[in-house]
Amino acid sequence: MTAAQLAAAVRSAVPGSVVGHEKGIDMPTLTVKPEKLVEVCTHLRDQQGKNFLSAVSAVDHLGYGENVAGYYGTERGRDLNATGSWGSPATPERPPKRFAVRYHLAHVGSGAPERVRVQVWLDDGQEVPSVVGVWPTADWHEREQYDLMGIVFAGHPNLRRLIMPKDWDGHPLRKDYPIGGEPVQFTDAV
Repeated sequence: MTAAQLAAAVRSAVPGSVVGHEKGIDMPTLTVKPEKLVEVCTHLRDQQGKNFLSAVSAVDHLGYGENVAGYYGTERGRDLNATGSWGSPATPERPPKRFAVRYHLAHVGSGAPERVRVQVWLDDGQEVPSVVGVWPTADWHEREQYDLMGIVFAGHPNLRRLIMPKDWDGHPLRKDYPIGGEPVQFTDAV
């Protein structure tokens, strides 16, 4: 099923939920409203056969839309002739909000696995509903994103730190997390 067909099927089943879709290199991506996420995921599980949640990942887009240096790669490798290939300033498209939370879904069973990515866009401090009731494995995935990125999953049964110590200040994968460290103490230092 193409991204457009999947988006049309979800739009008809859950009106007002899909705000965009794209083909994607590896799998189709549906962008949905955060308040409709649980309904969309339930539909994808029950009607589209997406019975496996493989990952929940969050991306911090702080600074996108400003000039950055770098290069653009393609599915065949680095394009040396593209703007930004040699460190020239390039301006990526500004995302609609700061954070993107992405859910990677698949069908496990007979036939070829069809994968789909569902994403929601969030502002800093905005909550997204938990999908633990749809896929129980989301428990660990959502706790990881809460711990490292500070994304709050409303309705999560046990939202607490998973990796970092309980008294850790901040969320280390955010782009505005202070980079620093402790001074190195050498044994021969005076």
